[in-house]
Amino acid sequence: MLRERQQFLLLALLAADTLAATSAFLGAFGLRFHTPFLPTPVEYPSLGRYLPLLFAVLSLQAFAFQLVGLYRIRRERSKADEAFAQARGVTLTTILLVAATFFIRSESYSRLFMVVFWGLDLIFVFGVRLGIREILRHLRRRGRFLRHVLIVGAGALGREVAQTLRGHPELGLRVTGFLDDQLPVGERIEGREVLGGYEAVRSVVQSHRVSQIFIALPLEAHQELMKILNSLEGELVDVKVVPDILQFITLHSAVEELDGLPIIGLSESPITGWPRVLKRFLDLSCAALGLLLLSPVLALIAFAVKLSSHGPILYGQERMGLDGRRFLMYKFRTMLAGAEDDLGPVWAAPDDARRTWVGRFLRRLSLDELPQLWNVITGEMSLVGPRPERPYFVEQFKARVPQYMLRHKVKSGMTGWAQINGWRGQSSVERRIEYDLYYIENWSLALDLKILILTLWRGWRDRHAY
Repeated sequence: MLRERQQFLLLALLAADTLAATSAFLGAFGLRFHTPFLPTPVEYPSLGRYLPLLFAVLSLQAFAFQLVGLYRIRRERSKADEAFAQARGVTLTTILLVAATFFIRSESYSRLFMVVFWGLDLIFVFGVRLGIREILRHLRRRGRFLRHVLIVGAGALGREVAQTLRGHPELGLRVTGFLDDQLPVGERIEGREVLGGYEAVRSVVQSHRVSQIFIALPLEAHQELMKILNSLEGELVDVKVVPDILQFITLHSAVEELDGLPIIGLSESPITGWPRVLKRFLDLSCAALGLLLLSPVLALIAFAVKLSSHGPILYGQERMGLDGRRFLMYKFRTMLAGAEDDLGPVWAAPDDARRTWVGRFLRRLSLDELPQLWNVITGEMSLVGPRPERPYFVEQFKARVPQYMLRHKVKSGMTGWAQINGWRGQSSVERRIEYDLYYIENWSLALDLKILILTLWRGWRDRHAY
């Protein structure tokens, strides 16, 4: 029955993709040659000339979607992963189509038509597959198309698996029960019974029609893993292993591959690949625009600083940034020249006598931080991120604050999640770390934009800025 349902779903997906591609093809033809929105074509070809391409599109799309895994049924795949796979599949389809038409010398096809088809196909494929996904989610929430799940291991990890599955009924994964050598048969865990020990896995799979197993064993019991896998030999059941590394994960985790060898990273930065490129583009464009628009203000501040006291206009202070690298962070000078010659590195105090009259005003509104736009342009800093600290204080904090150095897994920022929530200056370092790690774990461009907007909305004025 399960295999029949999967085959029916695959046919439904194939039919939906065919409908989406056909609609995108006809829509692209109409937009390109029969609307005033695009440049006037050299000629107006008949639809009959383009129809042979439609059959090629359908075949190429089926091949491309199979290649990127869109015809593998994975209930746990998120919407974002699904959308990314769809984008890759549609893009590959269009590239193959362009390549195929390149070798057809007898006919010439519009390249702009291909671009429009790519955009429409992406929209239509996403739409029809999202519709199917939502229908399935609704049916599964109502108890239809369920898969019976067995959890091997009733400890903390196994219970977390059960809680997660219960929190996502749209996946259609219903926990049948647990297996555990340490608990008596019949004891209820998370509303489900312990059905036996590890050695009973095969009989339970057969008697309870289990189609999926989550092995969630603690580290000290992992020697049982091979015994369990050997006992399942010959059974048509999906097996997933949940590694007991949750207590070791300190930041964003990731699974990588080294020449076929799977490797799990426990403290990886989430800002890699294309997200890193997009964040850098946001930094460059906004910092350059900021310097341009604020140049009169910067010139006025520089003139005031020069008048306020003897010394340079800008002050470069050593800070620690990404991966612990040191750099000079620039600020408008707000204190008397040589203010730390006698005292050494110290925090600024509310009524610090070292401040100049202009510096008091600049620090209160955080205008002394504006030259850091240049640090952003040079790549030493980002607009948004954990605020960089002086190496002298870093050495103190990392010795007494757990996970303090994880904040250096991303670029330091001019503003950050901790700062807009009031944790800056001489506020609690522990609370700042908490907010910094939240930012790193939940980073997105949308979160960066939110922080920038809140920074401008609330102003740079802060009770800890002095």
